Parts: sequence; structure tokens; C-alpha cells
Amino acid sequence: MTTAPKSTGKVTRADIEAKFREVQTGLTTGAEGAKSKLLVLGGGALLALVIVSFLLGRRGGKKRSTIVEIRRL
Repeated sequence: MTTAPKSTGKVTRADIEAKFREVQTGLTTGAEGAKSKLLVLGGGALLALVIVSFLLGRRGGKKRSTIVEIRRL
């Protein structure tokens, strides 16, 4: 942890506003970075879900398909 430098003056409204802006800027940039990562992960998960459901549907269709054999007498 860092310690704040000791000052002899009072804390002014401008000091508090400047610190709040600094914190808000840090939170905003962190949230934007997390949002882009979340979108990439969500897109990948959606793509994987579509591929798995396609493959399972294909397999189920092969299992249930009826084979009709026609013979001439």
C-alpha cells in the first residue's frame, strides 16, 4: 500500500473531485476491457453450442431414419 504524503493544508472540494474523477476513469477503462473479453467469450460459447446441436441433430436423424427396401418379384 502507498501512503499519502502528509500535507498541512485542508482537503478542498477540488481535491476530492479530482480523486473521484481519477477513480472513475480507472473503473471505466477496466469495465470496457472486461466487456470486450466477455463478448468474445460469449460469441465463442454460442458458436460451440450451435456446432454441438447440429452434430447431435445429425446423429439423431441417422438413428431414426427408416430404410425401405423394395424388391421385385
